[in-house]
Amino acid sequence: MKLHNLKPAPGSTHSRRRLGRGTGSGLGGTSTRGHKGAKARSGYKRKIGFEGGQMPLQRRVPKAGFKNINHKEYFAVNLSTIQALAEQKQLTKVGIEELREAGLVSGKKLIKILGNGKLTLKVDVEAHAFSKTAEEAIKAVEGNATIIK
Repeated sequence: MKLHNLKPAPGSTHSRRRLGRGTGSGLGGTSTRGHKGAKARSGYKRKIGFEGGQMPLQRRVPKAGFKNINHKEYFAVNLSTIQALAEQKQLTKVGIEELREAGLVSGKKLIKILGNGKLTLKVDVEAHAFSKTAEEAIKAVEGNATIIK
C-alpha cells in the first residue's frame, strides 16, 4: 500500500452543496438565506450570545457567589492520623516534614490539625493552624501545639 492508493471509505465523503448557482439547481434565488434581514446579507456575523432580541442567557441568570482573595485553603489532618503516625514511627515531634515523608501531605499546602480522634501520646505538633478541640487535646496529654507562620 502506498500513499497514491489511499482513498476515503465509501460513503464517508459527500459533494459540497453549491449555493446560488441558478434556479435549476434548486438552491438559487435567495440561496437558502430567506428574504431580507441581516442574515440574508453578505458579511453577516452573528453576535456571540445573541438570541434574536430575547434577553440572553448570560443576562437572565443572576450573578452568584463571591471569591475572597484572602482565602487560605488548609489541608486537614486529624488527631487520629497524628496518633497513628507517632505510634508507627515512635515520634515525639510531628511537623510538616514528618507528614510529607509519611505521604499524608503533598507540596507546599497549608496544614490544619483537626480534633477528630483521640490522642494518648505526648506529642509536640507543628502546623499552620489548629482547631480549638485539637489544641485542647494536645495540651491535655502535655504536648505542644506550635503555629508556623
